[in-house]
Amino acid sequence: MTRGACIARLASMIAAVERPHPARVALDGVDGAGKTHLADELVGPLSRSGRQIIRASIDGFHYPRAHRYKRGRESADAYFHDSFNYGQLRSQLLDPLGPGGSMEYRSAAFDYRVDSPIEALLLTADRDAILLVDGVFLQVPHLADAWDFIVWVEAPFETTVERAVRRDAARGGDETATRAAYAVRYVPGQQLYLDCCNPKASADVIFENSAFDAPRLTPHA
Repeated sequence: MTRGACIARLASMIAAVERPHPARVALDGVDGAGKTHLADELVGPLSRSGRQIIRASIDGFHYPRAHRYKRGRESADAYFHDSFNYGQLRSQLLDPLGPGGSMEYRSAAFDYRVDSPIEALLLTADRDAILLVDGVFLQVPHLADAWDFIVWVEAPFETTVERAVRRDAARGGDETATRAAYAVRYVPGQQLYLDCCNPKASADVIFENSAFDAPRLTPHA
């Protein structure tokens, strides 16, 4: 199946999700799996359904830098436990678009690049909207009941780390430093998530994204 056909099939599966509130879709996976790119690819085909498409990322709900690194910059536990403000993600975005929600939401609350809160616009969602949220750790217990459809974006660490190195190099990052950070903080922290939450097993569909030009889509049995 071509990538375009695979994206179209996944879009049709998501569009089939009907709730009395917006369909909240998680695109979960380890860093570098291709979650953000996949979510962006889905916007076009999903828009053709006529439903409002809302894009957000867990990256808009970081904790401040001091909180994220309070256990040390090399701590895998800190990466897993201290990176994201799940309560704010729920209160600003997921719960307002969930059962009994007000439909008024904000798509971000914190800009980690400048380490500062942001006052995002308060927007109103259509009741049949589709929310696409990409990010790591989207199936931690605090968020487990907040999704109406979950896509696990699959790729092995040997692939995702190389993608991260290329991505950071394009932004002016140092390859040696990036590899070191992934070796001691990011990969072990994500392994904690995999071991603790088994997120692949609870996904509705697996999007195998190791080879960009040859993805595979597997509904979860």
